[in-house]
Amino acid sequence: MQPTLFLSHGSPMMALQDIPARRFLAGLPGDLMRPDAILVVSAHWETAVPSLTASAAPPTIHDFMGFPAALHAMSYPAPGAPDLAVRIAEMLGNAGLRTALDQRRGLDHGAWIPLVLMYPDHDIPVVQLSVQRGLGPGHHLQLGRALASLRQENILVLASGNFTHNLRALQRTNADAAPEWVDRFAEWMDQAITAGRTCDLVSYRQLAPFAVENHPTDEHILPLFVAMGAAGENTVPTRIHSSTDLSVLRMDAYRFD
Repeated sequence: MQPTLFLSHGSPMMALQDIPARRFLAGLPGDLMRPDAILVVSAHWETAVPSLTASAAPPTIHDFMGFPAALHAMSYPAPGAPDLAVRIAEMLGNAGLRTALDQRRGLDHGAWIPLVLMYPDHDIPVVQLSVQRGLGPGHHLQLGRALASLRQENILVLASGNFTHNLRALQRTNADAAPEWVDRFAEWMDQAITAGRTCDLVSYRQLAPFAVENHPTDEHILPLFVAMGAAGENTVPTRIHSSTDLSVLRMDAYRFD
């Protein structure tokens, strides 16, 4: 059975720069069964209702500016899986969630940056699922729970966000050292995740120290809740990576088995 994953995708430059999180992602497939398909939940696609890419050949979206030409030249031409997208929409509908299929949407950098490092041969079909920032963690936990049976079908649910994400506080000096307010939030979250304190996590904005400082808006932590829900009942969470990039981006990753 596949685990579910929460990965921090960091800056798009991770595709080019040798940082610890990049090395971790490149080696991660060695600890996984090869999936038959991948469902990626990316923080960079926000919609009013859960939406799924339904193209047979989703294009690579370069949804960033001011980065090197080499990054803009990269592509990830993985096949889509329209039939799987339709079936996932039906699963969400059966759980009472209104959904939409998007025939034109491609893979944004929250999806293809991790995938180009993990599966560079781009030969595994990929469907992307959007997030709904205004509906909060509880909605995304419910969303994930509706998808729990995918694990038994050798479909990898890969939730891509960032464990901390305050771009206004980015520092390009002393990039390996996180300030106390970043580490305190990350450690509270880790303790809550590994202890299975789901109710506390759903209320993280009220309970976690420095929650708003680390997530001025919470779209980058919402994929975590999809991964938690899609893991199903009685699963074991494990922090499988922890590092810091650009001082304030904690690149932590979790596996739910």
